[in-house]
Amino acid sequence: MKKVLLGTLCLFMMASCSSMKVVDQNAALNAGTAALQALTISDSQIAQLCTEYMVEMDGQNTIAPTSSDYHQRLKRIMAKFKNISNLNLNYKVYQSNVVNAFASGDGSVRVYTGLMDIMNDDELFAVIGHELGHLVNKDVRDAYRAAYLVVAARYGIAAYSQTAGALSTGFLGDLGQQLATSAYSRKQETEADEASFQFCVASGVDPFAMYHALNVLIRVGGDTGQQGTLTEMFSSHPDTQKRATHIKQVAEAAGYKLNGTKTTGTKTTGVKVSGSDNSGNNSSENKKTIQVKPKN
Repeated sequence: MKKVLLGTLCLFMMASCSSMKVVDQNAALNAGTAALQALTISDSQIAQLCTEYMVEMDGQNTIAPTSSDYHQRLKRIMAKFKNISNLNLNYKVYQSNVVNAFASGDGSVRVYTGLMDIMNDDELFAVIGHELGHLVNKDVRDAYRAAYLVVAARYGIAAYSQTAGALSTGFLGDLGQQLATSAYSRKQETEADEASFQFCVASGVDPFAMYHALNVLIRVGGDTGQQGTLTEMFSSHPDTQKRATHIKQVAEAAGYKLNGTKTTGTKTTGVKVSGSDNSGNNSSENKKTIQVKPKN
């Protein structure tokens, strides 16, 4: 990760120098020092940074009230999901036709109504599980750290203050833009898809839900009237068809059989995953345990 961040720093400084006719050497040195020191930002500081950023994000979006059908539906869907690794998950719905969902490093999960409108409950659970996979796998932490590195260098900030509200709205806005232009690697996306599958199995949700969700995105993406609202999810989640094929193979390799293209997946006889049989009853017999292992 340090190599990636140092590479980002070098690219940023080269781009900055090439675009300036007159270079303030002291300012450039301060920015470089700030970026290097930002490498040492701790996980707790990243969490605080995420909290501050989410306050900004929530203030810029229309949040569906807790009494709304959207919020109640999300609450019902995610009631199946048990909190993991003390993430302190909290959910809110953004009223927007954007097709997207994301998880922040402080445990905040935000889902757009545009996504909820095109997916059934299992598919929505799978997409949120995918975003939580990024969180468990530390992808979100690393993305925030990389984004902070670039923006801190731009502002000449050496270390993040843990004082709430310490960062300016302008800084947080630039941080958001930096996050928006970054993308997870293919490996990270694959691992998050696999985490989603595991969450679905452990929670009694259709094991092919992620496969179906990806196909929904592919179908809706083919509608020219919807392409604008899909920009965020498709730009950050490339190779959607390949991912759908892969996660289908993962489910089949675990002993599940797909019945049709839209129906709930079922296990082949004699295979039990996470102690649950087809009826939903727990069983230790022939149990196949699937666990999500967070990265260090």
